Amino acid sequence: MDGSSRAARILVASNRGPVAYSVGDDGELRSRRGGGGVVSGLSAIDSAGESLWVCAALTDGDREAVRRGTAEPGSRMISVEPAVFHAAYNDIANSVLWFVHHMLYQTPLEPAFDEDFRHQWAAYETYNAAFADALAEEAAPQASVLVQDYHLALVPALLRARRPDLRIGHFSHTPWAPPDYFRLLPDDIAAAVLDGILGSDRAAFLTRRWADAFAACCADVLGAEVSADGREVTHRGRTTRLGVHGLGADADFLRERAARDDVAERMAALRAEAGPGRKLVVRVDRTELSKNIVRGLYAYRRLLTDRPGWRSRVVHVAFAYPSRQDLAVYREYTEEVGRVAAEINEEFGTADWQPVLLKVDDDFPRSLAAYRLADVALVNPIRDGMNLVAKEMPVVSDNGVALVLSREAGAYEELGGDAIVVNPYDVSATAQALNDALTLPDAERADRTKRLAAAATALPPTQWFLDQVSALEA
Repeated sequence: MDGSSRAARILVASNRGPVAYSVGDDGELRSRRGGGGVVSGLSAIDSAGESLWVCAALTDGDREAVRRGTAEPGSRMISVEPAVFHAAYNDIANSVLWFVHHMLYQTPLEPAFDEDFRHQWAAYETYNAAFADALAEEAAPQASVLVQDYHLALVPALLRARRPDLRIGHFSHTPWAPPDYFRLLPDDIAAAVLDGILGSDRAAFLTRRWADAFAACCADVLGAEVSADGREVTHRGRTTRLGVHGLGADADFLRERAARDDVAERMAALRAEAGPGRKLVVRVDRTELSKNIVRGLYAYRRLLTDRPGWRSRVVHVAFAYPSRQDLAVYREYTEEVGRVAAEINEEFGTADWQPVLLKVDDDFPRSLAAYRLADVALVNPIRDGMNLVAKEMPVVSDNGVALVLSREAGAYEELGGDAIVVNPYDVSATAQALNDALTLPDAERADRTKRLAAAATALPPTQWFLDQVSALEA
């Protein structure tokens, strides 16, 4: 079974795994290590044949690795038909569940749940069942299974039916929609999502706000009983405990990586491109609809309009990595980001000053360079489960950074006291916040940065993961 281990004691299930494969021109398979908190966290689990990561084969290279029986030790890739994967991942997970939890629908026009949706939902069920089958096969008696995110919302209940002996947890990395919005879903689908997660012994979230919203949906949609403290949901005779684990930044990794030569080279290039002595307002995001990049650009334009003294004295560095470009709405959004940035440069730019430096490609060392140089960090999502960028910038900042933070980011719960907080829809107020951040006294900015960095690293990825294992096994 493509290199997987048998009778694993701790299992992780996620759509994306620790390794991605590609096939070279010579026909050889090449692997690339994944990133992110879950990957870092799993490294804390002993690798003596007792842990296993179950993930999807996402690419042709991944599927070829499955066909050849090649897999990273301690992992198992599930190969699902591309059409089933597309419907489950793009049409349901990313175009329905993501939109619901981030409250992104233009409701006069969408959603419209028709026959096509029902076929796509059937693929989502098939996809989740494939994970449940693999986990049931691989898990040792009384093993602990940690299921990750909205892609696999049905897995806990499906796995419970197959292996009632297991300890099952589910972790949601996104926000959770309030009941009124969650009920945009067809009634049976809304119930199926909640029932799926309630198949777990413990359901965990990034913030208390998202956990409370989940509990409210269970009460409203299912008629489930929620404990007075909101820590337990009981439905059909089973009780699921709710937990909160606010994923933090990996300080050791970030600081070591930010000190490397390639980052120093990009810092020099960024200083030269921005121009000497100018303040830098930095954002680093995927071109994800919820990240609110366009309104951030509008706010920067309002700053330059209302406060002309900043012209030629500040540069907005916007690193916007392409996201989900196989979906038309994301391609259109990425194009809009480019269009608005070009308009600002056309309106305000001079021979020696480009107001917006927009880069629409993925360059991690360049992002770290911007982190180190930023005077202001702009993090203004419409909704965000956590937002690690808000946590990472203060950790590696060279001279202190003022954080402009949306109150709708999960990070607000931990960082709001030392950030300049904004309503993400209020462009004028965000422009004012940018001015406040740019004029923050150096001493206050330094003090805030220290406190932000401390809060941001309170629960690093490894401990974040181990805490979930301990809580599940308690």
